[in-house]
Amino acid sequence: MNFKRLETFIWVATLGSFRKAAERQHTTQPAISTRIAALEEELGVKLFERESSRTMLTSKGQELLPYAEKIVFMSEQLRKRADRVALLSGILRLGVSETIVHSWLPRFFRALHETVPNLDVEITVDVTGNLRTGLMDRTLDLAFLMGPVAEPRVENRDLCSFPLIWVASPDLNLPDRQLQLEELAQWPIITYARNTKPFAEISQKFSELDELPARFYSSSSLAACRRLALDGIGVSALPMSVISDGLKSGRLVELEAAWTPSQLEFTASYPAVPFNPVAELAANLAVGISRDYAQAGDNAFLSDAVKNHN
Repeated sequence: MNFKRLETFIWVATLGSFRKAAERQHTTQPAISTRIAALEEELGVKLFERESSRTMLTSKGQELLPYAEKIVFMSEQLRKRADRVALLSGILRLGVSETIVHSWLPRFFRALHETVPNLDVEITVDVTGNLRTGLMDRTLDLAFLMGPVAEPRVENRDLCSFPLIWVASPDLNLPDRQLQLEELAQWPIITYARNTKPFAEISQKFSELDELPARFYSSSSLAACRRLALDGIGVSALPMSVISDGLKSGRLVELEAAWTPSQLEFTASYPAVPFNPVAELAANLAVGISRDYAQAGDNAFLSDAVKNHN
């Protein structure tokens, strides 16, 4: 049985489109149609029906899909055991939350290059909601995001967490004592983008105040949030990796607040089907590196990374 035809069967079923399967397999739509037609003739069954703009599995196609997935999975496992480095090449389409960019991502890429030197990586830095969409429509192979992704066919591996710290420019002259939310709300609250968990939690907490509503300056760029905080535009809750240089230089001061947002929990998430050994290996690397980051502490880890690079 032709292995490429089985792979094509799985991708068409997963993406619901001959065109998208052709893009994913770097070929033409007629080639995809030919492979499916040949597989249907070989099996003696019809695998797909077209419904409006989407291609749907027939009842027989649904019955046979798990068997095709198992054959492809076992074949990939065999090839991986035979020659791991030779197999792990091509392109890894990686989505990353910006919080990770400012922490252990450089160390991850160094380890990935040493492990799989022939691998190309396409990096997308975005908010978690968009990264999750990328995983679902298979435009991303792996994502480091605020997870887990609650989908049955997505594998989630726990990464480290990031506490959020309230900071502000000393120019705001905030008192050096525990501050109530009403006092913080006198200034714009600089925070994550509106379609994120941190924004939802922070905005909900400040909405409980009896005073005038808090003003939010939200951004998908943590670098922009840091810049606004440095320039004294407002107060912000950010991870240590984003603000450590500002605290060291005295351009930012840590605030003692009566309430602090929940720490950010991250996962390395990737579609389990079709099986992607590159995504699996990269996720395993990320788990180990993020664990080292959490154990060493932010400043010690980043200093060591710079020292090793030099």
